[in-house]
Parts: sequence; C-alpha cells; structure tokens
Amino acid sequence: MPQGTPTKVKKRKKSVLKRARQSKILAAINRANQTRVRSKMKRMRAALAAKDATAAANLLRPTLSAIDRAASKGVLPENTANRYKSRLTLAFNHLGAATKA
Repeated sequence: MPQGTPTKVKKRKKSVLKRARQSKILAAINRANQTRVRSKMKRMRAALAAKDATAAANLLRPTLSAIDRAASKGVLPENTANRYKSRLTLAFNHLGAATKA
C-alpha cells in the first residue's frame, strides 16, 4: 500500500480501532527512524565522495550510531545494519589512507 493511503477498518470493535491507531503511530515512528538513517548516510557518502576527511570524520560516529539505533528498534535488519556500517567504515579508512599517502 502506498505511503499516506488511509487503511480501511472494516470491524468496529474497540480493539480493532485501537490497533489501527497504534499501527499509524508506529508506522510514523518507523518512517522517521528510517529517514534519519538514510539522510545521515547520504551526508556521509557525500563527504566521502567529495574526499572531505574532516567532514567524514565528524559524521562517522553519529551515522554509525543512527544505524545501530535503527537496528535495535527493528527498522533495519541486523545484517543490513552491519553491512552499512562496514562499508562506511571501510570507505572512511580508505579516505584516511589516501590523504596520508
């Protein structure tokens, strides 16, 4: 179902209505967490692409922290989070080695 599409609640039981309200709230929280991770990763990748070592160094810890937080909340699968962290760290280390040489 596309984002923002209202869900149709057929039953009018109290528990069904409450569950529908909860799912809307949880979906909004999950979307916010996912957006936070994606935007931080975008900024980090932009800094790496621009070969800006200081910006990348300042962004690395918050980005990894956001990825960990999203994985702990179940927004990202654990293996996906580990893969993202590994690739960002490798790229950052490669950037640091390239600037020293």
